[in-house]
Amino acid sequence: MKTNRILRLLATAFLACTILGLLHPPPCGGADQATLPQGPGLSAKYPNDAGLARDPAVLLAEDFENGSLTDLKQRWSDVSNKDGKVLSFGDDVPPGSHGQRSIQMTSTLGQNTGGHLYTRLPRAVDKVFARFYVKFPEDSGYVHHFVHLGGYNPSTAYAQGGAGERPRGDDRITVGIEPHGHYVQFPAPGAWTFYNYWHEMKVSAGNKYWGNALQGTRPAVIPRNGWQCVEVMLQLNSAPDKADGELALWLDGRLESHFTKAAKRSRWTGMGFQVVDERGEPQVAAEAGLGAFSFLRF
Repeated sequence: MKTNRILRLLATAFLACTILGLLHPPPCGGADQATLPQGPGLSAKYPNDAGLARDPAVLLAEDFENGSLTDLKQRWSDVSNKDGKVLSFGDDVPPGSHGQRSIQMTSTLGQNTGGHLYTRLPRAVDKVFARFYVKFPEDSGYVHHFVHLGGYNPSTAYAQGGAGERPRGDDRITVGIEPHGHYVQFPAPGAWTFYNYWHEMKVSAGNKYWGNALQGTRPAVIPRNGWQCVEVMLQLNSAPDKADGELALWLDGRLESHFTKAAKRSRWTGMGFQVVDERGEPQVAAEAGLGAFSFLRF
């Protein structure tokens, strides 16, 4: 039986309504939304992240430093660890980290499909940042479904279903940052890609609404056997009748892609969208992604 060791995840993974973790503050009021900042952010105020979890901007913090797997279940509302063989703690941490532990999630073919940690945020927000550190092993295979943000109306203590179905617009939205091989175009585990369900997604073959993949114009191929800092931003619509939601991705402090209403979606091809200009012709944007979003506001 082949075993695929999916990843090691150093949580210092935070969700914050104004800023999260290592990287950068969101633009201040009146700032140009087309350009997002790079470099140190909230955590720069907290050396070694000491006290960061108590900052009022932080909604969720997990560093995997304390307790057992049983204790972990007390901090998350839904934990999947089939037969106790998926989740384990290890001592592999990013260079320079002051932490001592990470969590490893192992997917074994024929036995399980990996595991997950899920919880609800303590309050509803329209803008959220998430940061995590991750390491894929040298023998990593391709992965489907990874770190997801979103909202349900009403909210639940577990992740809801809905694969293949388009949200109505007042019930749910999910945005995942995932490794994606794009039909083996990229070596395993793939390139970072947003995988989304929202009420303006496009239909795929067979009249099904599988998650729409959105990838930046500069493919972010994921390294193997090395730690990487990943941060994402999800901004919902400012009002139900405005399509001004945004997505952004930073890798090791560098802005990799930014999806705004300025970029227009082409036809859905089953592999993603293409950036088009006013005449409907392909164009290349240095830090623009592939989508005009209309997000549900909770």
